[in-house]
This record gives sequence, structure tokens and C-alpha cells, in this order.
Amino acid sequence: MKAGLEVHQQLAVGKLFCACPADLSEEVTDAFTRSLRAAGGESRAVDVAAALQASRGLVYRYEGGPSSCLVEMDEEPPHPLNEAALDAALTLALLLRARPVDEIEVMRKIVVDGSNTTGFQRTALVAVDGELEVRGRRYTIPTICLEEDAARKVRESPGEVTYRLDRLGIPLIEIATGPEIVSGAEAREVAEEIGALLRATRKVRRGIGTIREDVNVSIEGGHRIEVKGVQELRLIQEYVDREVARQTFLLKLRDELGRRHARVPGDPPLDVSGLFREIPSGPFSGAGKGGQVVLAVGLPGFGGLLRSPPGSEERLGRELADHARSVGLRGLVHSDELPAYGVSEATVVALQERLGLSEADAFVLVTDRSHERAFMALKRVVERARVALEGVPGETRDPLPDGRTRFSRPLPGRDRMYPETDIPPIPVTAERLERLRSQLPERPEELEARLARSHGLPLEVVRQLVYGDLVERFEALASAGHPAGLVARLLIQDLPSVPAGSAGTPPFEPSLEILGAVLGAAEGERIAKEGIPAVLAALAAGAATVELAVERAGLSGFSRDDLVALVHKVVEANAEMVRTRGEAAFSPLMGDVMREVRGRRDGREVSDALHAEIARIRARPGP
Repeated sequence: MKAGLEVHQQLAVGKLFCACPADLSEEVTDAFTRSLRAAGGESRAVDVAAALQASRGLVYRYEGGPSSCLVEMDEEPPHPLNEAALDAALTLALLLRARPVDEIEVMRKIVVDGSNTTGFQRTALVAVDGELEVRGRRYTIPTICLEEDAARKVRESPGEVTYRLDRLGIPLIEIATGPEIVSGAEAREVAEEIGALLRATRKVRRGIGTIREDVNVSIEGGHRIEVKGVQELRLIQEYVDREVARQTFLLKLRDELGRRHARVPGDPPLDVSGLFREIPSGPFSGAGKGGQVVLAVGLPGFGGLLRSPPGSEERLGRELADHARSVGLRGLVHSDELPAYGVSEATVVALQERLGLSEADAFVLVTDRSHERAFMALKRVVERARVALEGVPGETRDPLPDGRTRFSRPLPGRDRMYPETDIPPIPVTAERLERLRSQLPERPEELEARLARSHGLPLEVVRQLVYGDLVERFEALASAGHPAGLVARLLIQDLPSVPAGSAGTPPFEPSLEILGAVLGAAEGERIAKEGIPAVLAALAAGAATVELAVERAGLSGFSRDDLVALVHKVVEANAEMVRTRGEAAFSPLMGDVMREVRGRRDGREVSDALHAEIARIRARPGP
């Protein structure tokens, strides 16, 4: 197996080709619709991925707002390229020891999925031949590019997709690695290192969706697969590992199909609607009312191979269904899952007879109100089944939340590239590069060493701060006088433990002022550090102030004297155990006291009070 990454990071320097702010907004001030078609690239050939997308015949609706202008609407030529964005890209290139190009030439990359009003994305090569070292291993960085982000998809309906223009034009740095990654865990480590270098520039945007990874994976005998737009770093390893499993399954399937001499005939789909007139419910019930067509195609030799084999979650039936969905169908039904959906065994036999199939064969059914759409869906299904005879098709796949992926479109190629005629070339001067070299930020390893040295923190804690994008908040809180260890614990352990809100609610992101107040409550002994998670949870649930959060968490009004009294009560109730077990009684009694204290006093304070009370009981004369 080998894999490579393409990391896309948004920059916090405004838009790339206009002066609009790079802020996402729910305010809509205008809207318009467009239809897009595929055009030839510089070689005049039409890219296969663009052609597939254009064939879907969708209408795209665009919503403008405070963060968009005539440039995003494609009603005005692009302004000169954002110089701060170019400086950020060149800075990263120098950190990756890459060679900047002599002159920036902006290109157009055809994209007709509606994510850009122009039908293309503007992109520019900034540097080549970089390198990255992770845990003693070297990885090549063939290219570093600067490009504009796409519009934000907000909703879909039959035949129409709606985009918001606020994200369109935000600058993206794209870093591509060579195919030297050999495991899912390694892919995650490389992505973490690139992310740390990007944040070192102090020019990147933060938050969900501001950094996305495209993961390219292939195995021996397979084909390159691009998993497009992974947003969660923790899932990179799973996407890679599951893609390896999927390609392994497809190669084994190819071999089995070969042993069976399976084939995919070129016969047109057969209209079998008449066999479904009596089905009262389910996906085929519409055929009985005459409003839907049911089409079928036979797959000789595929019998039993469309479902998942023992011990695998992969199945060819799902692959075929994804291709049917690409033209707007909800899916398909195949013979390996029948009888079901109101289809009887007798109907299955009748279908086999109509299609001239035996029990060793398979068939696929699609149903839709549009005969043309059903026909196109089966055409795509047949094409995908034919590729199964060869192995693994090269394609772009969308990541799903559970770590699986789904077919999106064929892999794009060079046919979608051609020059941008509205932006003049930009020379990269020696003076500019020298200025940026003199201002290079700390590399991650240098930052780790400084933080460990200046704050006395263990190296593992420092690594979590650096690779968790927590350094700026840590340094701000530590420089305000809060203990470094307590700040690190707050950022690394306590904040991530806050329960997530309901679906659709924004993540809990307290300000530095609020975090400082929480730390101050712990330092002032109003709460114990063990009580910090409860206070943060109360703040996330809506408490307006830290004082109110402390009260709602039930952590207020428990003094040192209250603690001493509680410890005395618990120890006296277990005096016999203390006399017989001595210091061994400490652990069970500590648990009893901490359950009562519930974060209202520091654990060390509780421990000291309990040790003192145990010593008093042991020193007391027996009965």
C-alpha cells in the first residue's frame, strides 16, 4: 500500500481576488441561479469528471451576503492576487525547504459541480521540490499551491443545489506529499506535522472546515483512489485502512469473477414494469399505478457476489448503487437481496426467465418515474460492473462520517486545466524571499523545545499543545500568570471532555477571558481543579458567568472547615477499619470523601486532611 496527502488550509488574510472579508454569514442579501456545462481545457479535450457532473443537468442557486461581491458572482474580473496570502504560501514553502518558482502563473481548473460561479477554480503553483521529516522519515513535497476556496453548499433539492458565496474566494494553501506513506497511522502523523507547520505561520484560519485533506490511496494491483475533503484528522487513519480493505476486496472479487468467466453483456436494459403491477408497497409499488418504470439488466456469473462475503463489510452491490445515485436515483435492488421489498420468489424466477439467466447469475433493478433517468442509472451500473472484471477503478470518493467512503466522480485529469487570462504573472523576487527568510517562524520542533524549557512541562504535554493547535491560547493564559501545568490540563483534558451540544449547535469555544476566570477560581480555591470540567460543562449549558457556573455545578459554599468536618465524620464512622488496616484504609476512605466533595476542594487538600485524620485515630488509645 502507498498513500499521499493533499492538505488544504484556509488563510486568515481576507479573500484571494477581492477586498471582501473572509467571514461566513447567514445573512442573504441577493440570490441568482446558473447552469454550468463542461468546456475543453488547454488541450481542447473535456475532462471526464467535469463531463459526468454536467450530465446531471442540475441548476445551481447562489446566495450572496456581506462577504461577497461582483467578483464572486463572476460579474467582475478578479482583483490583483492578495499579497499577504502569497507571503504566507511562500513562508510555508521556505519552512518545507521547497524551491519557489520564479513567476506565479494563475491557472483555471474546470469545476462544474456548482461550487464556483465561474465553472472553474483559480489556482497557482508557488513552489516545488520540498521535503518534510516526521519521526526520522523523509517525505517529498512535490508542489505547494495557492488557490481559492469553493462556495459553501447549504442545501439540496431535486434538480437544484444551493450555495452560499461567503466562503468562495477565501485563500487556500495546498500542500501535496509524494506517495511515500505506507500506513493509515503514518498518514495521520504526516497530516499532523503539516498542520503544525501551517499554524506556525500564524496566518491560518481556525475551526471546523478550515483545513481539509484529500487522501490518495492505492495498493499493488489496484488503482489510485482520492478520498476528497476529509475534515477530521482523527479519521484519516480509518479512511486509509478501510480503503485498503475495499481495494483488497475488489481484487479478490475480480479474481473470482475471472474463475467464473463472468461477463457484462452489452444488451440494453429491459423494461420489466409489468411484473411489478401487483406489489402494493415498497420501492416498486409505483409500477402498479403506471407512474413508474422498472428496468432490469442481467449480470451473468455475478450470482451471490453482489452481497458482502463472510468477514467483510464491503460489497459490490453498494458500489453499483453509488453509481445509480450519481444520476439522481435513491439506489437500486439486486438479486442477491431478493425476495424482499414485496418481490416474491415467483417474481424472481420470472425475472430470471425474462433476462435469460440461471441461478449462477445476478440481475439489477432500478425504478423511477423518468424512463431516461432509470436508463442512465443502469448504464452507469453496467459500466461499473464491467470495471469489476478488471479490479479497482480510479475515482474520487466522498468521506462518510463512519469512516467509509462513497463514489463521487471519476478522477479528474489534465484536460481541466487552462491559463487564467485576467491575472498578469507575478514575479517572485529575491528581495521578497530574503525578507520572508529573515522573518521565518519557529518550526514545530523548535517551538516544543522552547515551551518545555520555559514552562517546565513534559515533552509529551508540549507535543499535545503544539499538534492540538493550543499553543496560542496556552501562551496567552500562561503569560497572564496562570500556572502552566494547570493551563495545559485545562486545554488538553478539561475542555475536550465538555459534553457536545445537540445536533446543529455550535461547538463550545469559550473566550480567553472566560478560561482565565475559570483558572482564577481554581487558583483562588473557590473550586478544586477537579471541579473545572463541571464548571466548563455549566458554561457550555448556558451559564452566563463563571460564578453562576460554579453555583450551578454545585461547587460553591464548601470551605476548608467544611472539608475537615466531612473527613472527620467519614473517618470516625470507619474508625475500626482504620485501627485494623492502618494506612491501607486510606484508599477506600479517599474514595468516600471525594464522592462527597465532588470537585469542591482540591484532591491534594483532601488527601492531606484524610492522612491527618487517620493519623489522629491511629494515635488515639483503643477502646
